[in-house]
Parts: sequence; C-alpha cells; structure tokens
Amino acid sequence: MLKCSNDITMEFKELSKKTEKELQALLSETREKLREARFKDANKQLKNVREIRVARNVIANILTLLNLNKKTINHS
Repeated sequence: MLKCSNDITMEFKELSKKTEKELQALLSETREKLREARFKDANKQLKNVREIRVARNVIANILTLLNLNKKTINHS
C-alpha cells in the first residue's frame, strides 16, 4: 500500500476498480500534488520527502492501468 500525508493511499487493486474518468481525475489531482510537493521541497518546506516518491508511484500505476485499458479495447 502506498501512503503519504496528502492522503494519497492507493493500492493497484483499488485503482483497477475505478472507471477511466475517475482515473483521469485522480491522475490530474495526483500530478498537482506532486507539483506542489516539489515546490515545497525546493523551498525546504516539505517535512516528508517520501510524498514525492509515493505520488510518482501512484501516477505510474494510474498510467499503467489507462494503457492496459486502451490495449484491451484495441484488441477486442
């Protein structure tokens, strides 16, 4: 399970149950949180640096699911 203080707690199983629209919304939200975390880190205001790693992993999982969905639609 992936966790960080911004309450981004997602497992791959949880993500796979979401629709494509939900995944797209979560992707943009997580990217925004990652952007904010990077700015805070640059200004030495970020307490938990692990947030950046967790956000990147969640983004990677979402993109993986979106690409898998596209491939299954193309092969059907």
